[in-house]
Amino acid sequence: MSPQLKQIPSNEKIPAEADVVVIGGGIIGAAATYFLSKQGYKVALVEKGQVGCEQSSRNWGWCRQQNRDERELPTSGLSMRLWDEMSKDIGFDLGFRRCGLRYATDDPKQLAQWDSWRDLAKQYGVKTVMLNAKEANEMIPARGRTWIGGVHSIDDGKGEPAIAAPMIAEGARALGATIHQNCAARGLDITNSKVEGVITEHGTIKTNRVLCAAGAWASAFCRHHGISFPQASVRQTAFRTKPIKSIGDAVYTNGVALTRRLDGTYTVAISGTARLEFTPQGIRYAKQFMPMFMQRIKAVQFGVSSSFFKGPEALNSWTNDGISPFEQIRILDPAPVKSNLRKTLATVKALFPALEAMEIGESWGSFVDCTPDAIPVISEIDSVEGFFLAAGSSAHGFGLGPGLAHIAADLVTGRQSQIDTHPYRLSRLLDGSKVKVGAI
Repeated sequence: MSPQLKQIPSNEKIPAEADVVVIGGGIIGAAATYFLSKQGYKVALVEKGQVGCEQSSRNWGWCRQQNRDERELPTSGLSMRLWDEMSKDIGFDLGFRRCGLRYATDDPKQLAQWDSWRDLAKQYGVKTVMLNAKEANEMIPARGRTWIGGVHSIDDGKGEPAIAAPMIAEGARALGATIHQNCAARGLDITNSKVEGVITEHGTIKTNRVLCAAGAWASAFCRHHGISFPQASVRQTAFRTKPIKSIGDAVYTNGVALTRRLDGTYTVAISGTARLEFTPQGIRYAKQFMPMFMQRIKAVQFGVSSSFFKGPEALNSWTNDGISPFEQIRILDPAPVKSNLRKTLATVKALFPALEAMEIGESWGSFVDCTPDAIPVISEIDSVEGFFLAAGSSAHGFGLGPGLAHIAADLVTGRQSQIDTHPYRLSRLLDGSKVKVGAI
């Protein structure tokens, strides 16, 4: 079951040409289209389904600097500023609120990690406060659990996944961009290793600059052109409640995470757990991902499903003048894992007496695309001039989306980025560099 999503119209026809074509209408693709349009470029955004229909509407909605890997911290700071600016400039409410995030734990190891992260936070001006046991239990009162401490990240907040990407795309349209939904990009038109256009199911758009922000489908699109992009997806389950009493805007415990939505519902998910499904693409890149799997194996469930035979990680091949996998699956909409739903709902009701009447309003599954080091790729592709990649957000894409999109837009246009892009280069995953797994 797909989560709620703000529907926006498409432009009537694709343009014959564009300065830039953006493939993928998630938060990064929509925001990159907005920033490029703001700079005066003629941009066409093509999306095989609906803008925001996959992971960008299926996440927690957290926009945070707290607990980021150091390689992502400059981008997270930029993203928070851009969330503020976009919310004012676009003229639509994106649901962004600097409500603060609250964390509590009864795990000494986890608490020690949060405490040690404060030294890094100070270097980047992040306002974070450690909570002692008394403060944590007062801030996040729970039944049957006694927190030994926690964290309050004061300036962090949340956005609204159901509306953010579509409304950002509308902001781009107001600046001249065109939006094309149910319009899959089948491949690139390449001559002498240079991009000359994007071949869509509705025709070719001439362009010499293309940004692929295709989320879990990015590796398959790249592989179609002989480009290796190590990417694996983990399956997650979440649900949205019916309207219920508030216990806070954004709460994390080592068990469940809850995010209050604008309509009085909560998005609820198991924290720190995901399901890894065996797929041909996963097998192909197993060696690169081994360090991550070994480090996080206790937090991973394993399984096999239809994703082995169809979807972004299956054995896909197609021609640019034939039906592509992107048209066969307009929306990647895996079923939620029912046992996880039952476990999560029971955990919430047991922990928080105020939520004992909680009911599930809708539930969904999702595939979160990851890189071997859990750090995104924002990179030009050396083998194809004019082709750029922005993917592999590793469950950080919503909150980091505006910053990653801004970096990608600068890369596409050749402008000097506000952020050092070296940690995001694709080559780090292919040249034998040692894998340093980032923070979750």
